[in-house]
Amino acid sequence: MTITSEEELERLKAIGAICAKARDTMAEALRPGITTAELDEIGRTVLDEHGAQSAPEVTYDFPGATCISVNEEVAHGIPGDRVIRLGDIVNIDVSAVRDGVFADTGASYAVGTPPRQYVGLLRDGKRAMWAGIREVRTGAGLADIGVAIGRFAKRHGYSLIENLASHGVGDSLHDEPGEIATWPNKSDRRKIVDGLVFTVEPFLSLGARWAEAASSRDPWTLVGSPKAQTVQFEHTIVATPRGAVVVTL
Repeated sequence: MTITSEEELERLKAIGAICAKARDTMAEALRPGITTAELDEIGRTVLDEHGAQSAPEVTYDFPGATCISVNEEVAHGIPGDRVIRLGDIVNIDVSAVRDGVFADTGASYAVGTPPRQYVGLLRDGKRAMWAGIREVRTGAGLADIGVAIGRFAKRHGYSLIENLASHGVGDSLHDEPGEIATWPNKSDRRKIVDGLVFTVEPFLSLGARWAEAASSRDPWTLVGSPKAQTVQFEHTIVATPRGAVVVTL
């Protein structure tokens, strides 16, 4: 999606705020003993109350309103009977559509006090996302986002998942201009046009570089390879000459 009117921007901001509300409400409900299915139902209720629909359900017939990934799971975890435990790292990914406009957001959370080795990872996952967002402005290179994130990851001793990318969003869940690397990819010569809507969502890891299916029985849930704790933080943004407008705060 490329924003061409104030009315389009307002519709995007509206669905962005709904996604953020669902994400934050689910995060507030995180506690030992809750199942991922119960957490998902909280997110669904927020979407329903605001007249929005789950984008993964609408687009891909995903078996849940939201994606909830726990510990070894990197992305696209299916809500179910898994019980959240103290010390778990949980990623909540919410994407939704209302009035024909899609937005997408995600964040990783510790349940209680995280294990010591994950404190920095959670902090730096968010910092890596903002390192990418700060590169966004009309006329800049799309590759600048991944270069900045890669520089941050290398400086702090992390790896990046290199087959889960940022993407265009707005008119659909995965929209033009297609995938946008959140790792260094200097071969991408595309420029950011004014009003372009897309996500910035690095997957920062303690060693994983690839995401692969968890099992042949589950085509959705992805785990890291090599196996390592990974976090994801994601916002939907609009490019302007002055920088990024974040619609999922």
